[in-house]
Amino acid sequence: MEKFVDKAKIYVRAGKGGDGAVAFLREKFRPRGGPAGGDGGKGGDVILVATSSKHTLLDFKYKTHYVAKNGEPGKGKKMHGRKGEDLIIYVPVGTVVKDAVTGEVICDLTREGQRCVVARGGRGGRGNARFATPTNQAPTYAEKGEPGEERWLILELKTIADVGLVGFPNVGKSTLLSKLTRANPKIANYPFTTLSPNLGVMELDETRRLVIADIPGLIEDAHKGAGLGHEFLRHVERTKLLAHVLDLSDFREREPVEAFNALNKELRLYSEELARKPQIIVGNKIDSLSDRSLLQELKEYFRKLGYEFYPVSALTGEGLKELKEALWRKFQEIQKEQSPEGA
Repeated sequence: MEKFVDKAKIYVRAGKGGDGAVAFLREKFRPRGGPAGGDGGKGGDVILVATSSKHTLLDFKYKTHYVAKNGEPGKGKKMHGRKGEDLIIYVPVGTVVKDAVTGEVICDLTREGQRCVVARGGRGGRGNARFATPTNQAPTYAEKGEPGEERWLILELKTIADVGLVGFPNVGKSTLLSKLTRANPKIANYPFTTLSPNLGVMELDETRRLVIADIPGLIEDAHKGAGLGHEFLRHVERTKLLAHVLDLSDFREREPVEAFNALNKELRLYSEELARKPQIIVGNKIDSLSDRSLLQELKEYFRKLGYEFYPVSALTGEGLKELKEALWRKFQEIQKEQSPEGA
């Protein structure tokens, strides 16, 4: 079974600075040209750069050690050594970089092209020309280049999306995402079809767009690490709005209100902040519902709790237009509340 990699541990080492040179001028007509050793070049840095062309940390599962180039040593005639080439490592947008020993967050790469120097190259050593003084006109020593920084890093990927689809396995989130957006997620009728967050862009018109993520299904005790859920709860953290998807087709598996309460419990146990995120409740698979009087009961139940309820069929498209407008409207309300003007 394919495993989405959203956490990795890597070792990085910046380049060593080049040694300074010990040299003296030996030119015709300048028999006492003096010290002429150049400085060593600075070692290359290790730099992480965020890119939207990557969606997983899978590359770092197979390669874990990254070393930048050393600076070149100084030369005679006061020629400095070349700087070591920086090592650029591309990571997905949404990658959080932590020191593996201290757990300190070094940087949070949330924008395309954002850069973070995670290991700085060593300073180049000074050549003997730097040490000449009136009392020591012919120094025969130079500095060694300094070693580059090295450390182990933890990379964690947190999906960046405006709306996160959450729910238990098999409630139809992947199908819903495919109908709300142009995404083509893997869809099948068994638990944990979605092994990685799928992203899609919902377009109502040229100016109204939302990024929606289908977050892998949670199971009870996910906050303890059970199933796949614990690995992916972190992806919900960045979303502004949660669309909580319930399966209305088969109450023998799980009654909708029971499912709603159970999943919210998992969110709360993982993070109180996560549980407080605004939610819209989506009742999916109404095409399989023989008694639709239940829809009004659910709408009233969730209204009393302060939630909007939207019955839909991702399969037939029923109710999707209303849901799209509701997601956009709710997202705009959240944006306004969180902006300085709306505060």
